Amino acid sequence: QVQLVESGGGLVQPGGSLRLSCTASGGTFNSYTMGWFRQAPGKEYEFVSAIKWGGGADTFYRDSVKGRFTISRDNAKNTVYLQMNSLRPEDTAVYYCAAATTRFFVMHIMTTRANYNYWGQGTQVTVSS
Repeated sequence: QVQLVESGGGLVQPGGSLRLSCTASGGTFNSYTMGWFRQAPGKEYEFVSAIKWGGGADTFYRDSVKGRFTISRDNAKNTVYLQMNSLRPEDTAVYYCAAATTRFFVMHIMTTRANYNYWGQGTQVTVSS
C-alpha cells in the first residue's frame, strides 16, 4: 500500500511563494506518475500539475499556473515537489498529492482524478493579505 504525505502548506501574502512536498512510502516511487490537485471551498477538485514516471522529463500544468508553478521529483528521496511562485488569492485551496500507475502520460488521462490510484491527505494553502 502506497502512502503519500504532503507538507509545506501555509499562509502567504499575494505575490509570495511556497514549496509543497509529497513523500511516498510503500511502493516503487519512480514507476508512478505524480500529480497535484487542489480543491477550494465550495468548488470541485481541479488538476494543477503532473510529472511523468521515471525521470520526470514530461510535465503538464493547468493554464492558470503555467509560468508560476513548477513540478519536480527526486526519486532518491521518493518525493515530488510543487514550487509555487507569484501566488494569487485564487490559488487558495487544499492541495492534494496523488500517484498514478498508468503508463499513459497524456493530458486527458493525467488531468482526471479517477486515473490516480493513491492520494495524500492534503495540505492547506491560503493566499491572503
